Amino acid sequence: MSSTHTNLSLLFGVAFVSLATGFYLGQTIPQLSSKPAKKTAPDAPQEESDEEYSEDESDYEINSLALNDVPGEVKMALVVRQDLKMEKGKIAAQCAHAALGCYRLIATDPSKQSYNPVMTERWLHGGQAKIALKCKDKEMMDELYAKALSMDVNACVIHDAGRTQIAAGSATVVGIGPAPKAVLDQITGDLKLL
Repeated sequence: MSSTHTNLSLLFGVAFVSLATGFYLGQTIPQLSSKPAKKTAPDAPQEESDEEYSEDESDYEINSLALNDVPGEVKMALVVRQDLKMEKGKIAAQCAHAALGCYRLIATDPSKQSYNPVMTERWLHGGQAKIALKCKDKEMMDELYAKALSMDVNACVIHDAGRTQIAAGSATVVGIGPAPKAVLDQITGDLKLL
């Protein structure tokens, strides 16, 4: 077996274990915590480690199988609202939630309409490309979400639990894809990099 093939096999193995671990933790940790959400005074110390999130209950499962015929690189877009003025660590955490949410839509449950193992494999094989973009407010985020769904691209809106910097239930990030870059650019091509 060639060294390149061995390295790719190892890389895919590590990526799979990492994603499986993240999925497992995402499924079990919220159930282990029975603490209710609490509001803190603006001056109170903030505990980033207590952060929770929820995926939008109205996220739709989109059958994206038709996109498998579109050639080229496959990417995921993570679009962050700018009007919330989130700090860098908060943005990173919310983007991680969105990436996992999108992955769960297409890769983890064969009974879901959104399950697309071909697109998942293309994305994983291509290095799990992600791009962080910004939008001005929730209205623009809602438009991006609707446009993605109308183009048969799965999307996941992340809502914050409100434990740290912003109000509970605030939509913070929309994850879009994975989808072929040519299709993703039709949705997010006008946005600026974060």
